[in-house]
Amino acid sequence: MNAHPILTALSSHSIAAWVRQAQRRVVYAAPGIHPQPAAALVELVSRLPLSSITISLDFDEHTLRMGYGTLDAVEALSKAGLIPTHSPGFRSGILIVDDRGWIFTPTALYLEAEPQSDETPNAVELSPAQVKALAIRLSPAAKKEAIEQAETPAEAQAIAQFTMELGVDAVAPAHMATVKAAIEIAPPVKFDVVRQVRVFEPYLQYVDIKLTGAAIQKHKVAIPKSLQQLGTSQELRDRLRTTFDLIEKGSALSSKDIDDKVGELRKTFTPSLGERLGRVMLKNSRPLFDQRLEELKAELVTFQAKVKKDLQTKLDESRDLVVDYFLPIALAKPPDALLARVNPVNEGTVKRWLQRELEKAFPTAEKLIQEMRLDAQFKDVTWETLNDPDFGKALRKAFEDVDWDKPFHDYKAAGESPNPEGTAP
Repeated sequence: MNAHPILTALSSHSIAAWVRQAQRRVVYAAPGIHPQPAAALVELVSRLPLSSITISLDFDEHTLRMGYGTLDAVEALSKAGLIPTHSPGFRSGILIVDDRGWIFTPTALYLEAEPQSDETPNAVELSPAQVKALAIRLSPAAKKEAIEQAETPAEAQAIAQFTMELGVDAVAPAHMATVKAAIEIAPPVKFDVVRQVRVFEPYLQYVDIKLTGAAIQKHKVAIPKSLQQLGTSQELRDRLRTTFDLIEKGSALSSKDIDDKVGELRKTFTPSLGERLGRVMLKNSRPLFDQRLEELKAELVTFQAKVKKDLQTKLDESRDLVVDYFLPIALAKPPDALLARVNPVNEGTVKRWLQRELEKAFPTAEKLIQEMRLDAQFKDVTWETLNDPDFGKALRKAFEDVDWDKPFHDYKAAGESPNPEGTAP
């Protein structure tokens, strides 16, 4: 019975250590490969035939971005003459060194760090029979050796019938160039940084709540230049400058009530961490927030219906007020813009000219209603924010009853590099 454990941890460091012990052969199959195992395999080239080293990878842009390996490692293998075969979609890990072998779960560094001790095993050691069975299905050299060592012609013939069960085609130069170009244009993220940020994803989100288009009482229209020089009066001085308030202050069409409710929603669910750090929300309050947001959206629909009923009439009245004000002024001293277009100049033609000029500036009720929107944009916290010296203090102040010690501890741990030393058991 084997004295060593069946369950073990295989990381890039320990795989490299095992590879360096190889005397006859190495088979490595996984989605990708990291620099340490690749360097160990390159070292073997000086003392083992290339045919005794079998490498099969899912060499693809996606696997590199997930952190299953690096482009540099594959390029190092290729320069040493160790051209991997391509096994699209392969997600398991197989390592065979001489007569020992393991099935392991490769780690996507985008999600977590590699295991560093047998307390977190990710591999199962194979029996000698399983090692032999796998080797002849993955390595042409191992298959040839098994045929030569077969005890009977029938056994040799049976082994010869086995086909290679992973990729048999080498990674082509064109394929290598395509993947390299994609990675150079958009390099993979730093995986330790991603893992650190992910610690806070279950806790927080940035939220930006925007109510747009509803505050009709704040809408203004620009008075056409052709009318700006015609004068003003005491009656319109609060509404008429170079712009004109569409709706008078205190109008029944004001959105103040819904504005106040949106402000209360923002204040209740998304406390501010300060002007620089913005507003955040606890993710466990998201369902209630979504419910309240939908309720407010329903109120906005009701408000739109109310506004639509009376708004066009109010807009027409506002426009007519401006027309009535400018009409006698334009009749007494017609501007060049009027004289160049109107003939004859009388009250009717001047009034129509004024209406046309203002219609260009005044929106329709339908357009204003369509612009009314209530939206919430969500964003996760960033590494830069988490490293802001004021962030933790502001977060604890905004959410005093939340225990932030655990996420900040996990955040720090996720960014710490594991012990780089790795040796074979």
